[in-house]
Amino acid sequence: MKSKKIILIFMAILVLIIIAGYFGIKYVKERNETSEINEYTPEQEITEEQYRQTIVTLYYVDKETSEIKPEARMVDIKEIMNNPYEKILNLLLEGPKNENLISVIPQGTKLNNVTLDGNCLIIDFSSEILNFDNNAVNLKDNLINCIVNTVTELTEVNEVKFLVDGESVEDFGLNYTRQ
Repeated sequence: MKSKKIILIFMAILVLIIIAGYFGIKYVKERNETSEINEYTPEQEITEEQYRQTIVTLYYVDKETSEIKPEARMVDIKEIMNNPYEKILNLLLEGPKNENLISVIPQGTKLNNVTLDGNCLIIDFSSEILNFDNNAVNLKDNLINCIVNTVTELTEVNEVKFLVDGESVEDFGLNYTRQ
């Protein structure tokens, strides 16, 4: 008798759980159907110009530590579509925006030409690039590494060769890779 009573109580509890579950699920479904969908509305519309922006990384030297540090710049994609190497190198020649960084490229240096030969970027600078102080510790290495690290951010560039006024020079005789 006692076991029948336990079975009946168990069955009653089971029926109550099933009924509660049914109505609980029904309530949640109805609530989801009637709730409004809130769309995100930005405070300001994104302009076409902002949509075309991309980030490029340029490398300069930290004033205090003399270590090479990256500086991110926003650039319009239209400006770098035709010749990204030339645009990025000209940005590098302009110098850093961050006042804690300095450019080690000598003043007056101009970019004569830049071409991609396979995975090697050949950069032809004006003779002013040779006006760096040979006695300064790591200046030439920092100069080379700032340029090489900047252009090798582009996936198709794996090494860099320097020319000065269209000629190979002893100061930059090797093909350089990222350090």
